[in-house]
Amino acid sequence: MEVKRLERILYHMEVDGHLLEYSVVGTGTPILLFHGGHSNCREELGYERLVKSGFSIITPSRPGYGATSKELGETLELASRRYGKMLDQLHIKKVHIIAVSAGGPSGISFASMYPDRTNSLILQSAITKEWLSKRSLNYKLAKLAFHPLTEKWTWKLVAHLSNHYVQFMFKQFVPSFSKLSVEEVMKEMKDSDLEAFQRMNNRYRSGEGFILDLQHTSKGFNHLLTTVQSPTLILHSLNDQAVSLEHAHHAKKSIPTSTLCLLDNWGHLLWIGKDAEDIHNQVEVFMKKHDLVNGHVTL
Repeated sequence: MEVKRLERILYHMEVDGHLLEYSVVGTGTPILLFHGGHSNCREELGYERLVKSGFSIITPSRPGYGATSKELGETLELASRRYGKMLDQLHIKKVHIIAVSAGGPSGISFASMYPDRTNSLILQSAITKEWLSKRSLNYKLAKLAFHPLTEKWTWKLVAHLSNHYVQFMFKQFVPSFSKLSVEEVMKEMKDSDLEAFQRMNNRYRSGEGFILDLQHTSKGFNHLLTTVQSPTLILHSLNDQAVSLEHAHHAKKSIPTSTLCLLDNWGHLLWIGKDAEDIHNQVEVFMKKHDLVNGHVTL
């Protein structure tokens, strides 16, 4: 099946002597989207629905991912200042923020530091507190598999197997994404969902970004979370195995202006499966309700 590609423009800018890569997709009300772990500014999960709904998506490759220098992400606060400069270059005053999974801390930091530039914050399957302790086995295994010296080969193998045995590979990933059985999850997937999973695995690289994510999420950042002022929608699956429900409840407890929506979908990846359209509709309604935008993006 031929997949229709969204028109995407890539940009590179120098910030404080280092490179920041970002992309713009679509025209209309701007969204600043912080991708999850292993991704970059070429992310596409959920993008088509947002563009069709009249949104423009600005996606920086977070520090260490894609072509963005890891030095830009020494701290979450320093990275947020660089994203602010990126928006200045695009002449955008206000944005909606979508923060996904390991991109949660980045979205929380930006919303905390720039309340006057944030129309709304949407946390999707997001990390909102300490994730993997440095003492945990999962932390040590992740650091080994996705170390900058090994991650290229890890993802080459995953991509190769996904291209030839996509259903088999998806089933191997299910226990990492969902509390449900493989049989239950497969009933919710269409061919197009498996194709999206295949493209995801061909797109992913960890670079030096995932190690930076592990560092940032091995400790708390509650000082940022508790100072978020914007309307916030927290979307989290009841069946998420990758990021526990504790993160969603912690965000709800810490952000006074937040709404928590627990989803009875299949798991971590909210953009595939039979409930994906309904979840998108919740996102769209929330953003349009809080749309105070002062600038649009035109390709």
